[in-house]
Amino acid sequence: MSEIIKVKSGSKYEDLNSYSRLVVAGDMIFVSNTAGRNYKTRAIASDARGQAEQAFRNIEGALAAVDASLADVVAIRVFVPDIADMEAVGEVVGRKFRGIDPANTTTCTPLGQPELKVEFEVTAYRRRSDEAEKRISVDLS
Repeated sequence: MSEIIKVKSGSKYEDLNSYSRLVVAGDMIFVSNTAGRNYKTRAIASDARGQAEQAFRNIEGALAAVDASLADVVAIRVFVPDIADMEAVGEVVGRKFRGIDPANTTTCTPLGQPELKVEFEVTAYRRRSDEAEKRISVDLS
């Protein structure tokens, strides 16, 4: 039977809306939509780049709690309300995932609070040490 682990990070919304920051189900790790708010101090940057950086710190902390890291991420979903912030957010995502190259879905969509400029949701896979990564290039023209 696969183990299920649920991790809370201290966001008041995890209790209010009854969800976990991260859930491990067997080898799969699911990280809930994560904003760029410091969940201890409640501070939030006024710009998308600063929020993206903090959101990644939040995600990295949640992954570390279950002995995983960004290197284990296989998919990211990026939610940005203002298209003008896409370049700044994309730069942060590109830097964080350089060489990891997960699947990526990025969309412009409203978020739950007006001060939020970005949220990320990631899925990770706990790779066994004997599992090699295979990379393939295709021509989709």
